[in-house]
Amino acid sequence: MDEQVEAAVAAFRNGMPVCLFDSEKREGETDLLFPAQSAVPATMRQLRMDCGGLLFLAIGHEIGELFSLPFLQDLHTQKSLSEQFPVLTHLVTNDLQYDSRSAFTLSMNHRETYTGITDHDRALTTRRFAELSAELTEAGISGDEAQSALGKEFRTPGHIPICRETEGGLSRRQGHTELAVGLSRLAGLTPVVIGAEMLQSDGDDALSVADARLWAQERGIPFIEGAQLIEALNS
Repeated sequence: MDEQVEAAVAAFRNGMPVCLFDSEKREGETDLLFPAQSAVPATMRQLRMDCGGLLFLAIGHEIGELFSLPFLQDLHTQKSLSEQFPVLTHLVTNDLQYDSRSAFTLSMNHRETYTGITDHDRALTTRRFAELSAELTEAGISGDEAQSALGKEFRTPGHIPICRETEGGLSRRQGHTELAVGLSRLAGLTPVVIGAEMLQSDGDDALSVADARLWAQERGIPFIEGAQLIEALNS
């Protein structure tokens, strides 16, 4: 494992952020990531003020299976739904420029939130989702009991969009969702990660990798690229 990845893993284990660039061949974007179980209001504030992109929760395939969370792309193409809501046939996702499949599943709010959008509310939703995932996994609870436990604490739709790792992870898809949960696993944490894409503060595009690297360096935040993480996971 190279020094940059080691620094990223150490930061994540301590609840600190990491900048992760996917690839010039993919989205060409840098995400700022935190382990979800460490989320506090200040975490959400930093993500929305320093990044500008969508705040999202990346979860491992096993967490998606734990709660039987459907991919929205699959849900929206169900024949019964498209017959009931014909507009779905016109909105089908079939032209992604960076991938063939969307990672989005349901969005959620914790039931103890008010609007769900404040830093306090989004931190609560984020942290409790990670904590509940860990609690149920450690207790060996799954199936209907796990879904019931999820429903007791969370509702959908909400203000935390969730992205689910593709089965097989990075061996099948090298998106930010798979990279984020891969970093979490490397750090020995529950694969639930909160993040946001870094955008230009005075432009119209994603923050360049050079500018993102400089931003991270100035703040002492580890910066790694997807290829480095994949190599570390495979070593």
